[in-house]
Amino acid sequence: MKKFLLRRLLQIIPVLFIISFVVFVLVYLAGDPVALMLPEDASEADREALREALGLNEPFIYQYFHFVSDLITGNFGTSFRYNQEALPLVLERLPATFELAAASMVVAIIIAIPLGIYSARKRNSFVDLFITGGSVLGKAMPNFWLGIMLILILAVNYQFFPVSGRGTIAHLVLPAITLGTGIAAEMTRLIRSSMLEILQQDYIRTAKSKGVSDTFVVYKHAFRNSLIPVVTITALQVTHLVSGALITETVFSWPGLGQLLVQAVNGRDMAVVQAAVFVIAFLVIAINLITDIVYRLLDPRINYS
Repeated sequence: MKKFLLRRLLQIIPVLFIISFVVFVLVYLAGDPVALMLPEDASEADREALREALGLNEPFIYQYFHFVSDLITGNFGTSFRYNQEALPLVLERLPATFELAAASMVVAIIIAIPLGIYSARKRNSFVDLFITGGSVLGKAMPNFWLGIMLILILAVNYQFFPVSGRGTIAHLVLPAITLGTGIAAEMTRLIRSSMLEILQQDYIRTAKSKGVSDTFVVYKHAFRNSLIPVVTITALQVTHLVSGALITETVFSWPGLGQLLVQAVNGRDMAVVQAAVFVIAFLVIAINLITDIVYRLLDPRINYS
């Protein structure tokens, strides 16, 4: 296990360098940021002076080396829109995104676990078909459409919840439901299929033959062994949470990393775009590493040799 963790930690370094190169190339091809930083009536001399000050008149490879050297020290540049360093600006928005992501995952777990287990226990019944159909519908609904519908019905018409913003639990409810619905749909189907496979195992039949109640067998024996694929899909949903947050935070004006990234892309604030993408990539890598550790805790039979 220790060798595996050490190997995975060492693998993070080249992965981050590859990500840095991809991010830099995309930003490099996005266009000249000087056109946005200076007014339209600025002279060509002023434009050239600013390009020289920013190092934009140097060859591509030199710009990339400067970018990497700054990246190692945590310097992603200065946001011309907010007039402050990009990385601290991104890190300031992370708590709001983590709050929304955690609440969305709680919503997904509350919906998916009981529905997935109940659907598996009632296999091929009307309830099973209804839950499965609802999962397909929940997966197919776009986040922005669901968010707008929730705002119209629960915030505008009935005024149960605030329309937008962050501050109270009430502000969190609608964004969490919007972002958690798609995850719940995916998890419900996975839990159902995993439970169906586990319920056919010999040790489950043995437990039932000993007179153990069906509910105890399902929740004590079957459910835990069905968690490994659920942990997998939960880890994979991290990227879904991030990508979904881009839209959800914009719809609900939630002041998180997703909204900041959308605004930075629209305004071509490339320092913020670079810092946000790099932070997101690092989080995804870290979550994948934690997932591998959780595998081992759930099932000691797993060997990382």
